Amino acid sequence: WEGTDLPLASENWERIGPSPVTYGPTLPPPREMTHAEMRGVRDEFVRSVRMAEDAGFDMLELHCAHGYLLSSFLTPVSNLRTDEYGGSPENRLRFPVEVFVAMRAAWPDAKPMSVRVSATDWVEDGISANESVAIARAFMEAGADIIHVSTGQTTTDAKPVFGRLFQTPYSDRIRNEARIPTIAVGNITDPDQVNGIIAAGRADLVSIGRPHLSDPHWTLHAAAQQGFAGAAWPVQYYQGKVQLEREVQRAKETAAVTITGKV
Repeated sequence: WEGTDLPLASENWERIGPSPVTYGPTLPPPREMTHAEMRGVRDEFVRSVRMAEDAGFDMLELHCAHGYLLSSFLTPVSNLRTDEYGGSPENRLRFPVEVFVAMRAAWPDAKPMSVRVSATDWVEDGISANESVAIARAFMEAGADIIHVSTGQTTTDAKPVFGRLFQTPYSDRIRNEARIPTIAVGNITDPDQVNGIIAAGRADLVSIGRPHLSDPHWTLHAAAQQGFAGAAWPVQYYQGKVQLEREVQRAKETAAVTITGKV
């Protein structure tokens, strides 16, 4: 609310990253991390896993997308290191996978873990579709149960091609080439799109974000539209459930009359 990607006027935290490469023109470049700092960050991720377990969470996701720290190691756009953590795709994967392996070891075997990745940087010389499949395989071999497939937000130079379901092809490719379950996300707005993606084998789960901002009960409304009566509503809202289901049924009957021309 005080400006997108703008640093505070004072008292900023020192920014660290794989290399002193700035995300955009409004931000100062980070300081390149030392190996000791990388070990410290890894240990903090592990500490967060233990807190999540104590809090009773059922699933964890490691965010390796959208230009955050681990994403910055994965992409050649921001990782210019010359040690074993930079250069080749295998080297750029090294630190994110080390973090994941340490987290997986601290998380109960019976509880799933996902990894979110940016499958393309939307810039030349960034992560390619082929490389994203290799990234998914590496996390799968390290113990990931599912890959949450997003794209971009790793540089302000990105030129994404927006549209309905615009990231779903990346989920499709990773799922069917890496042979690992995926979550599709990105401009997916209605239940029919969700059903179509899953029925076509393009993803195993679908993540809905922005639609919930305009409709916090999107999932309940979607269930009613699909004729599923088993969604759990708060007891106080039960009459709203009854009314919604009645209106959905009435709309279907009206549509049938319109199509057939019969009353």
